[in-house]
Amino acid sequence: MPFQHLDQSLRESVKRHPHALAYSFMGREVTYEQLDYDVSHVSAFFHSLGLTHGDGLALILPNSDAFVTIYHAALRLGMYCVPINPTYTIQEIFYLLQDSQVKVVVAPHQMAQLAGPLLGMMPGLHLIAVGQPEGELAHGIITYQSIFDEQSYPEFTIQQPLDPEDLAVILYTSGTTGKPKGAMLTHSNLSSNADLIGDHLELTQEDHVLVVLPMFHVFCLTVCLNASIYRGAQMMILPRFSPIDTLTVMQKEKITLFAGVPTMYNFMLQAARDQTFDLTAIRYCLSGGAAMPEAVQRGFEQKFGVVILEGYGLSEASPVTCFAPVDGRPRKVGSIGLSLPMVEQKIVDLQDEEVPVGSVGELVVRGPNVMKGYWHREEETNIALRNGWLHTGDLAKVDEDGYFYIVDRKKDMIIVGGFNVYPREVEE
Repeated sequence: MPFQHLDQSLRESVKRHPHALAYSFMGREVTYEQLDYDVSHVSAFFHSLGLTHGDGLALILPNSDAFVTIYHAALRLGMYCVPINPTYTIQEIFYLLQDSQVKVVVAPHQMAQLAGPLLGMMPGLHLIAVGQPEGELAHGIITYQSIFDEQSYPEFTIQQPLDPEDLAVILYTSGTTGKPKGAMLTHSNLSSNADLIGDHLELTQEDHVLVVLPMFHVFCLTVCLNASIYRGAQMMILPRFSPIDTLTVMQKEKITLFAGVPTMYNFMLQAARDQTFDLTAIRYCLSGGAAMPEAVQRGFEQKFGVVILEGYGLSEASPVTCFAPVDGRPRKVGSIGLSLPMVEQKIVDLQDEEVPVGSVGELVVRGPNVMKGYWHREEETNIALRNGWLHTGDLAKVDEDGYFYIVDRKKDMIIVGGFNVYPREVEE
């Protein structure tokens, strides 16, 4: 089944409900029609700089309206985006910028002092600063606001048709075993995952999705941003996570879908110990990124009367491969759930042979969401994608009902007295 270009997702939502709210951020409410206009305006500006299909843009931004607009403006032009955590060290950021060969860097104005060294390393780079700088910025830095000071930019026609198999995003892995590797995700990879998640959660235009996970992280990018725009839902964007502020917004804005990581649920549970919040509008809370402690899940669900669905994913799979069921089948404690439709998963041994039910082995995945490969890393790509399956590096098992359970990272396994010992199981 062919999946579409992400820009097509936005255009279709604009066509279906132009006057519905796409997002709200810091008191600013923007309809799908206005978002489409902003995206076209910024895209035309990029074209006026000489940028074109196949060029790269780095987004070193916290959660903001600018992130949403610039991301889609780049994709509309056929560019690829490289989301980068703004809290990374200068050395880490410089490495990712050079490795990804981007031609534009978008960052908060507070990072303007990096312009000199950056231009020294990458001459011809376009620098865009987001926010309200107090003083003068260095020569050559464009402010995001100034892009909108112009009424319009010359109209243009894209010479190369937008293709769902085009590179959309390069997501860098954490690099715990060396230099970070860039997972190349196509529009088809990302839109397939957004569509499957939207189906699983029955996401519609009526949903209010709280966006407080970092947008530069693939969990938020797919589940909150891409899936919301795919289904025409409304996003409530928060610039940062604060336990009480987040709960207050969930109550006030009648949030129907919330995605977080286990530490966020724990912080909210502890912070609201003596307070009451009405979260009855919430259909689902989603958790990923790490194993959810049973005590936190049980405590949060009991206090707030909500359901937390645990899932699993990784950057190389756009990211979600499985989620807890919502069709009446039970949620099993400690399980990451069942494979999404069209996504296949199995457990294999060191020879890549499937192991029996209940046995521990490496989790491997295949489906429309699996990356093209690692950016300029042919050897690592061949290792990760061998035999047509993405090898996750996670040790897992599957039960007789098809529920998967993560045991540990493959590299963390220790052999003691001839037995395999998994540090995560020991810790728990």
